[in-house]
Formats: sequence, C-alpha cells, structure tokens
Amino acid sequence: MEEKGPRAQASERPIAAFVLALLAGLWMVAAGGMMAGFGWGAGGMSWMWGHGMMGRFGSFASPSPWWPWLGLIAGIVVLVGATMLYARPKQAQGWGIVILVASALNLFLGMGGILASLLGIIGGALALAGGSKGS
Repeated sequence: MEEKGPRAQASERPIAAFVLALLAGLWMVAAGGMMAGFGWGAGGMSWMWGHGMMGRFGSFASPSPWWPWLGLIAGIVVLVGATMLYARPKQAQGWGIVILVASALNLFLGMGGILASLLGIIGGALALAGGSKGS
C-alpha cells in the first residue's frame, strides 16, 4: 500500500539540502548585513581602503558601497531557495540550481564568506542529486 498525504511528502523532502542551504543563507545575510552596518567601503571601515596611509592612491582596490548588498541579496536568494526546497520537494532540482548559482556567485565574488558559500554549494548539489530520483 502506497502512503499518500503529508507524511509521505515529508519523507521525500531533501532535509540535508534544506538545512545546509538554510545555514548558508543565514550566514550570507548576516555577513552582508554586518558589512553594510559597519559601513564597509562607505565610511566606517573604509580607512584602510583608500583613505588611510595611501590616501586616494589605494582607492582602486576599494570595494564599492553596494558590495555588501550583493552578499545580502545572495543570502536572501539562498534563503528563499531553501524555503521553497522544503515547501515544494518536487521542484528540488530547480531550487537546487537557484541555491547553487547564488552560492557560487557569492563564493567567486567574495561577498559573504567562503564557508557559507561552500555550505550553499553542497546544499544545492544535494538538492540536485535528491531531486532527480523524485521525478
């Protein structure tokens, strides 16, 4: 007898992928929020990035004021992907791709921490691997 209903759907949910992506998204949001809150590149911690000992000469290496917001947006995308991965396990592959792309961008652009990005990449890969057997 095949079990139907919420209990059967709960057993098919990619829990490991959800937990890893959720942790990654929370970490990315926290890192982006802290950088934005401390004024990274816009005043608070920008002394080392072009306004300190080297004056304006070192400003080519300074991150722009919107840099922390990209990490915050990537974290929100990963959080939405993780939530939808849990809520709609039949669409696990699609949400796994969303989590994987946002985490990879976060890793390559260095916006929210290496460990958070790696957690998101692993969570997205698990969602992709788990989603293929559910279709």
